[in-house]
Amino acid sequence: MLSDADIDGLDLNAIRKLPFTTKDDLRAAGHDMASAPLTAAWIYYETTGTTGAATPCPRNEQDSIFNNTPLILRYGEIFRNHGQQHIVGVMGPTELHSTGDTFEDVCRSLGHTVVKMWPRSPVVGLDRAVTLIKELKITALVCTPAIAISLARHLHGKGRTPADLGVKLIFTLGELTTPALLRNIGEVWGSAVYNCMYASQESSILAASDKDGNLCTVPLNVLYEVIDPLTGQVLEPENAGMTGELVITHLYQGQKPLIRYRTGDMVRARVMDNGRWHIVPIGRTRDTLTINGRDHCAYDIEAALLDSLEGCLDYHMQVETIAGADQLSVTLELATSTAAQNDLESIASSMASRLDARVCITVGSTDAVTGTAAMVSWKAARLHDKRQGSDNQERETALKIAARRA
Repeated sequence: MLSDADIDGLDLNAIRKLPFTTKDDLRAAGHDMASAPLTAAWIYYETTGTTGAATPCPRNEQDSIFNNTPLILRYGEIFRNHGQQHIVGVMGPTELHSTGDTFEDVCRSLGHTVVKMWPRSPVVGLDRAVTLIKELKITALVCTPAIAISLARHLHGKGRTPADLGVKLIFTLGELTTPALLRNIGEVWGSAVYNCMYASQESSILAASDKDGNLCTVPLNVLYEVIDPLTGQVLEPENAGMTGELVITHLYQGQKPLIRYRTGDMVRARVMDNGRWHIVPIGRTRDTLTINGRDHCAYDIEAALLDSLEGCLDYHMQVETIAGADQLSVTLELATSTAAQNDLESIASSMASRLDARVCITVGSTDAVTGTAAMVSWKAARLHDKRQGSDNQERETALKIAARRA
C-alpha cells in the first residue's frame, strides 16, 4: 500500500520503472484483470477473440463518462459543419461490442437520431441497410472503412450510385486508414469522411478526430508513451515527433484500468500544446512487411498505392519472390465512372519507387477477405504473402471469417 507521501513523490520516471502490460497478460488474467467485481460494471464487452482468447472488457459508469465526453465535444463541431440535425446510421456490431452503445450515447447527447443497423447481421444485411439509408434519409454513417466499401460495391453491383443516397458525413473507425483511403471512400460516396477515433475494446478511446481530421489524444484520461518495439526503450520527441509502439496508462478509475499497456500498434506522434499529441496509427507491430530487405509499415504500403488513385472501391495485394526478388501484385476494384481517369502504369511505377519492388496492377474483383481488417488485421485482410516461410496463420483466420459471412 502506498502512503500519501509515496504518491506525492511519484513522477514520470517512477512510472517508467513499472513493467509493461501486454495483450498476452490480459488474455492470461482474464476476468481477474478487473479492479472491481462485474456487479460494479454497467455493461460487459469483450474482444472478438479472432487472434487469441477473447479478453474481458467490462465498463463502469466512469469508463463511459470519461471516454464518451471527449467524443461529444469533438464530434459536435464536426456534425455542425455538415448540418444542424442528423439521422445517424451506426453500423457496428452490437453483440459484446461497444460501438453501438458508444455512438448511441454520443449522438443522443448531441441531439441526433440514431439508427443501429449492422449490415453483417442476418437480420439486417446489405439490402436492408441501403433501404434504411434511403427511406429514413440518413445523413451520417458510423462504420469501418470495410463496411463503407462493401456497401458501395453492393450498390455498384446493382447499378446504383452511393452518392445518390445523400449521405453527407461518414465516420470511419476500427481499422488502419490512410488519408488516401478516406479520400477514395469520400469520392465514391460524395461525402466528407473522417477517421473518427483511435481506440480498442481493451483500451477504450485513445484519440478522437478534430474538425480538421487530426487524431488528437486525450491527455486528461490517458498517459501516453512511445517505445522502441524491439528494446522497450521509451522514446523522446525529436523535432516534436517520434515513431514507435504506443504504450498507454489510464488515469481514471475504470472497471479495468491498464498500466503501461503495450497496444501492439505503431504510431507517428507529434507533440502539440497543452499536453496533446496528434497521432497517426501506421499499423500493428506485426504488420510490418519486409520487401527486398527493407521494412515497410502497413500505412506506407497502402499510401503508396492509393495516394494517386481515384474512385477505388477496394484492393488486395500479394507478394511473392520471382527470380530472387520480391514483387507485388495488386488487384483493384474501381468505380466505373473513375476507371478511365487512373494511369495505372504511372501508379505502379510510383509505388515501385516508394517500396523498392516491382509492382504489377490489374483491375478485377477482390474477395470478401478484404472486409475482415477490423476483425483480424490489415495484413490478413489486404495482403497474401506467398513467399517461402511466410506466416499466413492470421490470413487463414480472416478467410474463415469471410467464408462464414458468405
